[in-house]
Amino acid sequence: MNETIRTLLAKLGGLPVAVDTITDNADLYAVGLSSFASVQLMLGLEETFDMEFPDHLLNRKSFASIAAIETTVQSILEDRKVA
Repeated sequence: MNETIRTLLAKLGGLPVAVDTITDNADLYAVGLSSFASVQLMLGLEETFDMEFPDHLLNRKSFASIAAIETTVQSILEDRKVA
């Protein structure tokens, strides 16, 4: 999942640095992720993983780092399995 997130981030994130230079816990907003790009990334994640972000997870914290994105997506996918 990490590589898929990194691929989407490279494609949709509009970052001024190479994604492979960003650690999993680095603050994506500090390296250049904009609010617009985070929305584009969210849409890409929804399409790729065939899921939908619930309103309560549409916040800066969910997209703060690659690790945060991975945790958020995993929790959505797990909740979907339970529902």
